[in-house]
Amino acid sequence: MIVFDLQCSNGHTFEGWFEHGQAYEEQKEKSLIACPICDDTAISKMPSAFAIKSSPRSEKLPDTDTPPTDAEVVAIGKKIMDFVDNNFDDVGCNFAKEALKIHYGASEPRNIKGSSTKEEEKVLKEEGIQFFKVPVPSPSGRKVFLSLRLCES
Repeated sequence: MIVFDLQCSNGHTFEGWFEHGQAYEEQKEKSLIACPICDDTAISKMPSAFAIKSSPRSEKLPDTDTPPTDAEVVAIGKKIMDFVDNNFDDVGCNFAKEALKIHYGASEPRNIKGSSTKEEEKVLKEEGIQFFKVPVPSPSGRKVFLSLRLCES
């Protein structure tokens, strides 16, 4: 299917759906396309946003075909963890309790990090508390996630 923006001689615009581009031409020749507003059959195609070419970009886009190296991935991960370590209070296994306290005003609003169980996460979601999980390296090699909550200030 192909969709064209169409206009009648009275200026009404509408979409036309066709099996292929040639089908539009064939139906137009036989006056089978009519404006849904005024039934005019003098129809023309309108320029489509897809067909309008903008000026070429002056800046060169980065080459995205080259995946990052392992060293680059590790460096980015380290930067993220450094940011988290420097900007989030570590509340350990009390993450859910502290997130609830902050949410209800019993504790000072701040960014927190820690661990939480699936049951605790379910409660947090039910209470409307937004948080997210970040995978972190584990000496044991098993998947470990750090829970993070951003202060909404």
